[in-house]
Amino acid sequence: MSLSLIGIIFVQAYYISNSISSKEDNFNFNVKQALIQVTKNVETEEYRDHVNSLRKLMAQDIDVIKDTTAIINLYIKQEDQAKNETLVYRNGILEENYKLSPALFDIGLDTISIKKVISENETKVYKTSEIDGKVKINETFIEYGKTEKILFEPYYRNFAYRTPIHQRISKEKIERLLSLKLMQFDIDIDYEFAIYSNDLATKVQTDNFELENQGTMGFPIFTEDNGNYNYRLLVNFPDRNRFIWSSVIGMLGLSILFTSIILIAFVTALSQIIKQRQIAEIKTDFINNMTHEFKTPIATINLALDSIKNPKIINDKEKVKRYLQMIREENKRMHAQVENVLRISKLEKNELNISKEGVSLHDLVEDAISHVELIVEDRQGHIETELKATKSSVLANETHFINVLVNILDNAIKYSPDAPKITVESVNVGNNILVTIKDEGSGMSKAAVKRVFEKFYREHTGNIHNVKGHGLGLSYVKRIVEDHSGHISVTSEKGKGSAFTIKLPLIS
Repeated sequence: MSLSLIGIIFVQAYYISNSISSKEDNFNFNVKQALIQVTKNVETEEYRDHVNSLRKLMAQDIDVIKDTTAIINLYIKQEDQAKNETLVYRNGILEENYKLSPALFDIGLDTISIKKVISENETKVYKTSEIDGKVKINETFIEYGKTEKILFEPYYRNFAYRTPIHQRISKEKIERLLSLKLMQFDIDIDYEFAIYSNDLATKVQTDNFELENQGTMGFPIFTEDNGNYNYRLLVNFPDRNRFIWSSVIGMLGLSILFTSIILIAFVTALSQIIKQRQIAEIKTDFINNMTHEFKTPIATINLALDSIKNPKIINDKEKVKRYLQMIREENKRMHAQVENVLRISKLEKNELNISKEGVSLHDLVEDAISHVELIVEDRQGHIETELKATKSSVLANETHFINVLVNILDNAIKYSPDAPKITVESVNVGNNILVTIKDEGSGMSKAAVKRVFEKFYREHTGNIHNVKGHGLGLSYVKRIVEDHSGHISVTSEKGKGSAFTIKLPLIS
């Protein structure tokens, strides 16, 4: 599953990366095409406007003087007797010279001369009628020479070469053409442009144009006949990246959303699997510990019953009473274990009804200590009390809260390898009372401190079974304290003992 999830993420990242790259290539191609068409249109319009102005000037009579007119004609006549045809070929050239007034051009010259040359080719085929002998034109072919380009283009090139770029083209015209072409390619974002001459800026540019090495795109404008050029139309897009990403942002968002859902589901499932495995291990330890806890009293009861059956013992009332007492104690021990499990089960189902009344927490502490005092003395230990709280009245269930304190004291005794040294302190903090039970036992690791109140949890001690238990006591303690609107916490260090602190609200 992990490999598949990583593979899906990489495939999506690769697909999105390719989409962005493809979008960027398409954007660059469209901008390049727009620049090509704009530069071509600018050149075409300039040439057309220039030629039209010359045509209008030559068509006017005012300030236009036709200087000379020359006509050159070449005639060729061929006769074909077999076909009874005569072919006449004529090639004529008309040359007209004009002198224009300098007032029509603002270029500071005295006179302007224009030469107009028009060529015409004509072919006629004559056929003599055999009936009346009259000559009839059979076919006529006329072709006019295309000399306007030869006439105007050299002058246009020379004129344009000597004219400053800002007089040839305006910023507004380029902006109009460029906006139109970009819109045709669905590029509707802000742009800045400029015309550069040999890497130097000209006056034809927008106010915020900045030359960038990577983001700026350009194409030659006003190219010469030999393919050389001095000017380049440059354009850059401040919002280029946003425009490119906008086409994939929806797909990227959905991809991240669904991948996140899959990832969260995967992590959650993995966490549940690990948690269930831990619970299974804890339950296995619990069953082993419960089995160990029940095995000893059952064996003791069996031995006591076997002893009572013995004819020599059955008549000895003292021994019978002793064995019966042992059976009763072991039975009570097993009953207590079962009751502990049932109490936890009822707490989880919220079926345990706990009635509360006003009691002194100090009295409950004294009662709990009396329950374990003999065990502590038997191990040559002692319990010290430092009950400094001036107010100790709380709302509690006496039986259950004594069980809470006994459980904590019992753990302090069990997890003290040497003679138990336990201190019970109380103090008032605001409207609360804090009771702290400290011991100098084996303590707990940091990992155990975080999980010590979990049901069935017990810190692993290998195959050592000197400390009996099944991980239910502290879980019960936590549930009872919380049911009393209190809080319990623990601090511990391995080898230096533990300290459990119970916080309960005082009766106002």
